[in-house]
Formats: sequence, structure tokens, C-alpha cells
Amino acid sequence: MKGIMIQGTASDVGKSLLTTAICRLFANVGWKVAPFKSQNMSNNSYVTIHGEEIGRAQGIQAEAARTEASVWMNPILLKPRSDQQSEIILLGKSLETMSGRGYRDQFYEKGIEVIQSSLAYLEQHYDVLVIEGAGSPVEVNLKSRDLVNMKVAEMADVPVVLVADIDRGGIFASIIGTLELLAPEERERVRGLIINKFRGDISLFNDGIQWLEEKTGVPVLGVIPYIDHHGIDGEDSLSLQKQLPKSQNREIDLVVLHLPYVSNYSDIESFAYEPDVSIRWVGHGDEFGNPDAVIIPGTKSTINDLDYLKAVDLDRQIKDFSHKGGFLMGICGGYQMLGEFIIDEAGSDTGIIGKKVEGLRLISGQTVFHPVKDTKRVKGSIISRANGEDLLVEGYEIHLGKTTHAESEQNFIELENGRTEGFCNEDGTIIGTYLHHLFHNDDWRNEWLNRIRERKGLKIRSPIYAAHLKEERFDSLAERLKENLDWTLLKAIIFEVESNK
Repeated sequence: MKGIMIQGTASDVGKSLLTTAICRLFANVGWKVAPFKSQNMSNNSYVTIHGEEIGRAQGIQAEAARTEASVWMNPILLKPRSDQQSEIILLGKSLETMSGRGYRDQFYEKGIEVIQSSLAYLEQHYDVLVIEGAGSPVEVNLKSRDLVNMKVAEMADVPVVLVADIDRGGIFASIIGTLELLAPEERERVRGLIINKFRGDISLFNDGIQWLEEKTGVPVLGVIPYIDHHGIDGEDSLSLQKQLPKSQNREIDLVVLHLPYVSNYSDIESFAYEPDVSIRWVGHGDEFGNPDAVIIPGTKSTINDLDYLKAVDLDRQIKDFSHKGGFLMGICGGYQMLGEFIIDEAGSDTGIIGKKVEGLRLISGQTVFHPVKDTKRVKGSIISRANGEDLLVEGYEIHLGKTTHAESEQNFIELENGRTEGFCNEDGTIIGTYLHHLFHNDDWRNEWLNRIRERKGLKIRSPIYAAHLKEERFDSLAERLKENLDWTLLKAIIFEVESNK
């Protein structure tokens, strides 16, 4: 198999971003390239064209590779539901919820089997595979049942590039320590090093490069500068917060509730393109302030996160904000919280069959959780528009619960199949929807923001078409990587040819 595996000395060293950039570089020269991550742990998921669920990072990497995302690119997705349990998504479908111990003890052989079949499929359909590891490959307590690092490199029989984050410090120890903890046959697979997130004059690190190459015998393929606000979807909420505008002096103050089990936080990434919007993550009532709009995002555990809002006084803050006419949007789990009650009929949200809790009571309806997840891409048109004209939107649904409200109340979206979805009050200040990526519809995002601008007496703006900007950012990221990477040597490592270096 022709390919490369990007592993890291730790989590958040930039593996996902570098994998994305390499996918675009290969796509730009005409290769049919696919990303791959055997096992991902994230509540930020991506729905394929067939309505299957994979890790968001692999979906974005497929976009960078100019190919259609598929379950073969991320056959195993673990979605944490609590500190102890995760939902297992196998080839895009929910399998079961297991504890970490149960998963480790019972799932390994099945995991190996599905990884093998996924690699075989991708080898048949693509020229090059860019594989992403997870965390560190030398977690000694986990290595014996590894499903995501060196075991995968062995199964795919590809060389490994090790990435280290110089911004966090301790880079020499992290690289040497990682290599020393690898078994000899694993160590032989490491064919290159990448130093990531460098700030300042890169020439000042020349002695460091020389030392690393002499000490390890492994070439340093590049020193990549710190790339701030790159605009590529993050895999976790921490990476997303680093991308969002830092200024708190922008004209529109948008609060996003930072729930303990927040999911699909990529729903708000498109606001990073808006020059007059600042985004604040708020996790406690004391931080709420006086925002112009509030978004309650999706969650992997609606009832647990609703309990959290009540514990930190955010439920009261939200209700007061809404009663004063503030703009409030609930997406998926956030939509479910807006109703009068949430009933875990099947125990699929909390594990407690029949558990019933009181919602925020801002919508006269309720949500009932069922055992089967609804996952699909959808298209429709906004119903609640003052001018009565259709505004087309698209996105995807990932939810277990079904929300109903009084027939006299206004639905929000009419889907292509004629089904109505969501809730919108008469003046459009309270909206609830199951449609993830609603705000990635540029015309709708602009219309919603313009309502806020009008109320504040601000200038109305034209839409910013983020999809075009995203393509530009893929290319910009790829070029930035190529400028600071020995691209010729990397290709030589992958295709096992002389680099003439």
C-alpha cells in the first residue's frame, strides 16, 4: 500500500491539520488520495452522503482530498457519553455503548477485522493513503491492544512521520522519549520528523535540527510555523476555541454554552468568518454577561448537560435572556432543552429507563428519547420568513430524541420530503432545530445576524460565502506546509525512491 502515517508525540500536536494539508497537496498534483483514521474519539461527527457517521476530521480531510467521505476512512468512532462510557459507531452505524474496560476487553478482534477490511477497500480505490494516528503511539498501558497507531502502520505497511509540538515546550525530550519507547521494529518505521507550531525565526532552530538528526538518525522533514486562525474545522472544542476570534470588542457578542458533553461544535465555526461577531464560550452563570445572542449547541447527553446548566445557574440566565426578547437558538440537544419536559423512555440518553426531567419551558412541547438514532443529510426551506420567500438550507440530523410541540406553534423548516422540522416563535427570537450545520448556510446565517444588527442599530451586511473561503484555506494551508516541508523527501519516503537530496 502506498501511503504515510502521521503520528504524534502527544495529543493536539497538529496531526489532523497536517493530514488535511497533505491530502490537499496530493490532490493538487492529481493523485487520488484518501484520509484514514482507524479509530477516532470525538463527539464532533460528520454525516456521509449515505447518512453514516464518521469523525468530523476525516470528513474534512476527504473534502481537502476532493473526494467523497466514506465510512472506510474512519471505521470506528467512539463518542463519549460520560467519563466512563462511549457510544461505538462501527462503519457509520451505532453499535452499542460500552465502558472503556469493556471496549478494551471485548472489541479488539472485531476492531482489527474492520480495520483490515477498510484498508483493503481504500487500497483498491485510491492511489495514496494518508493515515492519522491518535494521541501518542507509546502509551505503554494501551499498546498491547492498539487499534490506532503502530499496529495500523504495520497492517497498512506504511512508513511513519512523527510530529512534535514545539509550542508546548520539551520537544527534544518528547521526540527522544517517544522513539526510545518504541519497539525496534516500530522504530524502523519512523522515517521522518516534523516540528510543528514554531514561532519566530526558524533559522534559530537549525542547531536543534542538526542535533535531532544526529541523535536519532531520522531526517527532520520540516519546521512548520504556528498557523493561527487557519479556518479548518477542529476535531475538538479546544482546537475550535483557538480558531475563534479573540477580540471581545466586536459589535455582536455571541455566547455559546460550553456544555460538558458538547457535540458537533463545528455548527458555530462559520461565525469565525464574520468580522463583526465575537464568540464567547460560557460555562457558568457568572460568565453570561449581556450577550446579543445565545446558542445552546448539540450534546451527547442532553439530560446530563441540562442538569449541568441548572447546577451553574445558566438555566435562569437563559430564561431571563429569552423573556427579555434575546435571540436564542437551540441546536439538536439544545433544542430538546428548550421544551417543557425530556423523557428518556428507552434509557438511551442516561441509561435510566423512563427518567423524566423538566426542560427550560421556553417551548410548549417535550422530547422523548428512543433506542434508534436518526442520522441523515437533509435539505429544506425556512418557513418563518417575514417576506414569505423560500430560503433553502441543508445540513444533517444526528439524534435519538423526537421533539413535539403544540400544533398551533410555528415550525421552522419544511424539508424536501414535506416533513416539518424545528420550532420558531412569532418574532423569530426563539428557534430550535435538529439541523446541524444550519449556520453553514451563508444566506441564512446572514439573515439571522442581520436581525440582530437591525435591533442594535448596526449596518446591515451582505452574506459572506464561507464555502469559497474554505476552499481557499485548504489551498493556503497546503502551500504553507509545502513551503516549510521537504516535499520531495516525503514523496520519496512514501514511494520508496531516491530523493536525490
